[in-house]
Amino acid sequence: MRARWLPLSTLLLWAFSLYCASADSSGVKKMKMQFRVFEEYTQALYQRYPDIRIEGENYLPLPIYRHIASFLSMFKLAVIGLIIVGKDPFALFGVQAPGLWVWGQENKIYACMMVFFFSNMIENQCMSTGAFEITLNDVPVWSKLESGHLPSMQQLVQILENEMKMNVHMDTIPHHRS
Repeated sequence: MRARWLPLSTLLLWAFSLYCASADSSGVKKMKMQFRVFEEYTQALYQRYPDIRIEGENYLPLPIYRHIASFLSMFKLAVIGLIIVGKDPFALFGVQAPGLWVWGQENKIYACMMVFFFSNMIENQCMSTGAFEITLNDVPVWSKLESGHLPSMQQLVQILENEMKMNVHMDTIPHHRS
């Protein structure tokens, strides 16, 4: 029976790890691309506006997604621990262990790797926002979350110039005291 599952489990593990690697690398590429875009925009804006202060930070996902990712992280460790120790959690509920659990007990290394990679893939999806939010003097001027795309450099410069002109115009208006 074990000899029959070995080629199938090896094939499934290879396919799954290939999928996880492609998903992970695409996520890393996106993250690096966004950071690179931020750096490029920062350099271009410093050249055009030397007095401007530019800050970059991570944009946190919604709390529900952070909680899901945190739960998955702890659940992953518990499942891996149960696989390694060999305890059957289904026996506590008086239920027969499913075939996947039995396979995991027979192939502990593969099962632990699959739980680890699959859980990390879901955790990364929960924590990724793809945000590129731009504010000027605490006023939002661009939101990738709302627009769905990054602004071009020309759009960004135009937005900043319009905002700066509006701020200068508002500063020159005399304030009336009552």
